[in-house]
Amino acid sequence: MNPQTTDTDVPLIAVAHGSKDARSARAVGALFDRVRRLRPGLDVRVAYLDHVAPDPEAAIGRLAAEGAGEVVVLPALLTAAYHSKTDLPQALARVRAAFPWLRVRYGDTLGPHPLLEEAVLRRLAEADVAAAPDTALVLASAGSSDAGANAVIEEMAARLAARGAWRAVVPAYASAASPTPGEAVARLRAAGAPRVAVATYLLAPGFFSDRVAEQAFAAGAAAVSPALGDCPESARVVLERYDEALAQSPRHRVPVR
Repeated sequence: MNPQTTDTDVPLIAVAHGSKDARSARAVGALFDRVRRLRPGLDVRVAYLDHVAPDPEAAIGRLAAEGAGEVVVLPALLTAAYHSKTDLPQALARVRAAFPWLRVRYGDTLGPHPLLEEAVLRRLAEADVAAAPDTALVLASAGSSDAGANAVIEEMAARLAARGAWRAVVPAYASAASPTPGEAVARLRAAGAPRVAVATYLLAPGFFSDRVAEQAFAAGAAAVSPALGDCPESARVVLERYDEALAQSPRHRVPVR
């Protein structure tokens, strides 16, 4: 069997990290419900790398069994690190072996993207935080052992600093790197910042968002924004990454690692 599809009906499988915390899957589901509303008719399915079913191979296998001939796999992650560089490509190699007729296009991670900076500012505004000379900002991400992924957060903090009248904007990491959110808040307070706010740069609530908030408030933060969740900007990034994946030449459809 060698089914044919057109670009207008290529299904999207978004692969999120996954969490034991049920809030995470609810937030991810809400984001992709928004994606479906933005592009009615697009077959959007969600898979998870850990803790939540289905995993990417099961989700892709189900589509193949339904007769799909092509799929876009999108890492619903904010930075490119181990999961997008190793885990998913290995899973897609197994899929290619199991379903040799299936054309798999692999999209880029959601971040970095200017719209995600807008999403951060939206969530800060919802927490009554705006750029001001007396307010320092901590941009708190999950953190990674991949230095390149952490550098993306540093660069994003610099861009946020350049576009608003913040006293300072610094990165922080909930795991695997330093400073931690608590350390970043404490340093800014010690340096004389009258008010410190924290932007939670995570796709969904869960263990890491709780850690960010607990550390930040314990260190004296005045406000902590929620995870991005189903921000309109995030949904637009998803569709942009989907369209970019469709525009790739065939030789880029399946990553080789």
